[in-house]
Amino acid sequence: MTVRAPRSVVPTLREERRLQRDGHALVAGVDEVGRGALAGPVTVGVVVVRETTRTAPAGLRDSKLLTPLAREALAPRLRRWAPAWAVGHAEPEEIDAFGIISALRLAGRRALARIDLAPDVVLLDGSHDWLTSRAPQDGLFEVDDVLPPVRTMVKADLRCAAVAAASVLAKTTRDALMVERAADHPGYGWDENKGYSAPEHFEALLRLGPCGQHRRSWRLPGCGVDSEIDLAQPGADDVPLFAESYSA
Repeated sequence: MTVRAPRSVVPTLREERRLQRDGHALVAGVDEVGRGALAGPVTVGVVVVRETTRTAPAGLRDSKLLTPLAREALAPRLRRWAPAWAVGHAEPEEIDAFGIISALRLAGRRALARIDLAPDVVLLDGSHDWLTSRAPQDGLFEVDDVLPPVRTMVKADLRCAAVAAASVLAKTTRDALMVERAADHPGYGWDENKGYSAPEHFEALLRLGPCGQHRRSWRLPGCGVDSEIDLAQPGADDVPLFAESYSA
């Protein structure tokens, strides 16, 4: 079921409270980051709220509307506020092997598996339930896997506090990870562009070629240069980091 969120400046727990009144005591807000990056993992954040969870910390917005400094300052407050949270990753080699939607599912399920407070329902940003739907050929998950029911909402990251918090925790976690990996793969500017398609990233790909953190199956968008960039060249493998979490 998909509903469309009206315009809202400040995310609230109104939608989460509605779901709780319908009998879903533990509501998990879920959002993803890194879907469109050229390098690094795709990352899914999960934040669980109870019926007794108080209003979210002041300043909470969808991560895309916050400056990096504002996100970094907000993240520890969100971790203290949330009864449970987790972040899961699917690495570039998994994106290449299974496709981006299956990789999102994999990252989301990794995050959910790390939470001790099993949610009764998932509130998922967007219009597509990529968390529980699967293609017939998708052999990553057992047919009898049981997950909570999912409610999708367009722009839930703008309206729903749990989803906005999941967005911020996913974004700050992935950004920090890409800064760490920038030290091992210098020259691509990941400490600034976080693996996305910034001009300096394209220029580095032309100069250095791809490394083990680049998604080899990706079709690059227009990059403003004449040369073709081949991400299918061989590169060094990296040790994956799959998930981190907290529950209280």
